[in-house]
Formats: sequence, C-alpha cells, structure tokens
Amino acid sequence: MFAGSPRGARAAATMYSLIGTARLNRIEPYAWLERTVEQLPSYPFNRVHELLPLAR
Repeated sequence: MFAGSPRGARAAATMYSLIGTARLNRIEPYAWLERTVEQLPSYPFNRVHELLPLAR
C-alpha cells in the first residue's frame, strides 16, 4: 500500500481498522461512517468513544 507519507499511512491504518471492526460487528461500514461523521461535530468530546463500531 502506498500512502504517500508516514502520516498518511497512519490515517489509512486507522480507517482500515475502524472499517474492519464495523464489519466484524456486523455493522455496514459506509452507513456507520456516514452516521458518525454527521454526529461527530455536535457530539460531546467525553463520549466520542460511544460512536466507535465496537460500542454498538
């Protein structure tokens, strides 16, 4: 995989990990990501962990 930079590689690894976790938990990754991106700006910082696919 070519990420362009170490920072890009970390970002890609994070996304692959989140998508993989969603799949393992039988959550449709695109729907989860779309819902999470919509909720994130107004979600309380101390409860962001609730948005992770393993918390469902």
